[in-house]
Amino acid sequence: MANDWLFLFPEKVRALLSGLPAHLLARLEEVRVRERRPLEINYSGKYHFLCENGSLTQLPAEAYKPSREDTHRLLDLISNHSLYTMEEELRKGFITIPGGHRIGLSGRTVLSGGGVEHLRDITGFNVRIARELPGIADSVLPYLVERGRQRIMHTLILSPPQHGKTTLLRDLARQISAGSEAGRDGGRPGLKVGIVDERSEIAGSRRGIPAFDVGPRTDILDGCPKAEGMMMMIRSLSPEVLIADEIGRHEDAEAVTEALHAGISVVATAHGKEVAELARRPGLGGLLEHRMFERYVILHRTGAGLTFRILDGQKRGLLLITPEEQQGGERRA
Repeated sequence: MANDWLFLFPEKVRALLSGLPAHLLARLEEVRVRERRPLEINYSGKYHFLCENGSLTQLPAEAYKPSREDTHRLLDLISNHSLYTMEEELRKGFITIPGGHRIGLSGRTVLSGGGVEHLRDITGFNVRIARELPGIADSVLPYLVERGRQRIMHTLILSPPQHGKTTLLRDLARQISAGSEAGRDGGRPGLKVGIVDERSEIAGSRRGIPAFDVGPRTDILDGCPKAEGMMMMIRSLSPEVLIADEIGRHEDAEAVTEALHAGISVVATAHGKEVAELARRPGLGGLLEHRMFERYVILHRTGAGLTFRILDGQKRGLLLITPEEQQGGERRA
């Protein structure tokens, strides 16, 4: 079912969302439920409040305000009626549910030893809706393949949050794993892909089975910390390409380095607007300083859509793909 994520919501909120026009519902990215405050949605980077009659508004006073019953019911639904089993997720401040949908939580933190032990009095929810966009990597992938089409170059994808990094990464995994037939781009063999899916967002696995198409030769470690998962993959699953989302810690950088030294290609994402920003981060700075990555893909969202900018390992521009060009225009360096 295309919009099965609607059943995450309590009946009143679900009815309001279901009443949205089909074209808008298909582009919905976030639903923000805040107890006794305006119900907000985000589609294509545009934010609106949702009124009780189903219309959209920019005026908070006109919006539907979810009740305590709504938020309690929502928490019950997303935790599958068993909140105590999700202590680790509550400590991190988010829950990932089957289908790869990620729900950010806000409320009162309970501290222990100076750190967050878990959340209580949860009254805020940011439901990020995961979607497949097959083909979104079509323009990007040829620039990540080494001549001879036998190896994927070490690649870092970066953008601010909610700009499509994970969606692009998911389609890259699918295409790299599947390969391509002769005639489309000269032919490219499928490669063994290993996905370390710490937040269960890339593959959206449920009981080990991916909800999204991530390719026929892909193995997944679901819910596994990235650094540990990459080392497990290297030792036991012999991937040719390792894929991970949102790297940044020292241990992530060490695992990436180990993979590169083992001859395994790495395709990963990180938060940031420009490569120069990453050089100042303790975890990623060393990787950039030693030119571990051979390609950088920078995503930028505008009102017109998504722009891709591809740089080589020395940060020289190779390609700029604008939203208009994705729809049939020319590409330029």
